[in-house]
Amino acid sequence: MTQTTKEIFEKYQVRKTKKQKTAFIEYVKEIVERYGYDFKVENGSFGARNIIIGNPDTAKVLYTAHYDTCTRLPFPNFITPKNFLIYLLYQFFIVGIFLVFAFAIDFLSGLVLSFLPINEDVYYKIISILPQIIYLVLLYLLLGGPANKNTANDNTSGVTTILNIVEELPQDQKSNVAFVLFDLEEVGLFGSSSFASKHKTIKKNTLVINFDCVSDGETILFALKRTTKKYAELLEKAFVSTPDVAVDITKSAFYPSDNASFRGGIGVAALKKSKLFSTLYMDRIHTKKDVIYREENIQFLTDGAIKLAQML
Repeated sequence: MTQTTKEIFEKYQVRKTKKQKTAFIEYVKEIVERYGYDFKVENGSFGARNIIIGNPDTAKVLYTAHYDTCTRLPFPNFITPKNFLIYLLYQFFIVGIFLVFAFAIDFLSGLVLSFLPINEDVYYKIISILPQIIYLVLLYLLLGGPANKNTANDNTSGVTTILNIVEELPQDQKSNVAFVLFDLEEVGLFGSSSFASKHKTIKKNTLVINFDCVSDGETILFALKRTTKKYAELLEKAFVSTPDVAVDITKSAFYPSDNASFRGGIGVAALKKSKLFSTLYMDRIHTKKDVIYREENIQFLTDGAIKLAQML
């Protein structure tokens, strides 16, 4: 583990409040300027602050990751990029749990209120507005609740991959590469969508490789789409499987992250193999169990990203 990675885990693993993000931004500024990169913070929608390293407008490839921290939840965000049906069913299951929970609170509250000496009109007004209040509270807890203190995979892994590339990229390749650390991914991709709207040429033409949750799993997935399948051969040459890390470059995967904001966006994630469903999956993220950090994944991606930059 590099010194930079150790410091991030010890001091900057939680990046949710404005104060925490500001401290992290200052730390990144110190690191990248030490290696001779330009540094800029670009403001976006809903208070997003994107960290820009290098010159993205002239770079041949943009390496990205989100740095904001998610809310801690009692259940993981379960993702199966190559099996959309399982992913969809799980999302419906979670929504169903919240609806049942909200209905139970609403029912019990109505029951309690029925025993209180209040006017009938007041009673029905409370009953009619109570479900909306409950849903808003639950939504807040999902998006704006207490930060998850364990973020090894989501997305300290992506952040440290970016900074690892920054530190190891040869001097003669710096003009080919730029980096962006996006804010507000966890609440709706607001950072990346704001960046894309301000940099329309990058949105349409630049190869954007987004590292999100790359440390918990032995298989590294590169999720391509119709507009990025032309890069498959280059990726195969740059990222070659090893005994420790397998590579899956696929044109039929769905990965919900900042790569979606760009025509040339490719999502990169570490996944495990399920024997039960015969598919690749990600779990643990958004919970206290997000503590797995495979250093071999980070170095593998760093080496491959540098090789790819040399090939472009």
